[in-house]
Amino acid sequence: MSMKRPIRVVVAKAGLDGHDRGAKVVARALRDAGMEVIYTGVHQTPEQVVETALQEDADAVGLSLLSGAHNYLFPRISELMREKGMDDVLLFGGGIIPEDDIPRLREHGVERIFPPGSSLEDIVEYVRDAVGRRRGGAATA
Repeated sequence: MSMKRPIRVVVAKAGLDGHDRGAKVVARALRDAGMEVIYTGVHQTPEQVVETALQEDADAVGLSLLSGAHNYLFPRISELMREKGMDDVLLFGGGIIPEDDIPRLREHGVERIFPPGSSLEDIVEYVRDAVGRRRGGAATA
């Protein structure tokens, strides 16, 4: 029986938004649940986020956006992920994102958006289940 490595998640703050408390709280919750978390820090370009995910062999990329630039940043990151052959990597996010924009983001490969006030347990469970499905079974952590 082979041991699967823990789920590896890149948590990123893209664009000019410098408010990272929520991203840090989510990163800590994922880490506490046994996942390996790589936090990129603030002011990352889409290219930097995708490069980090590629270098870290990430299973998921979680993007926190409060700046209003979500309609550019999410599709750009999704496009770069596709260009790099990262079709099996989960892209999800959270922050201040109007309900009306979510269907368009889903069309661009963003699987799930967690609005402010989402429970950490829901986020952890979602990442674990979504990555597990991509891996073809239950994921550890």
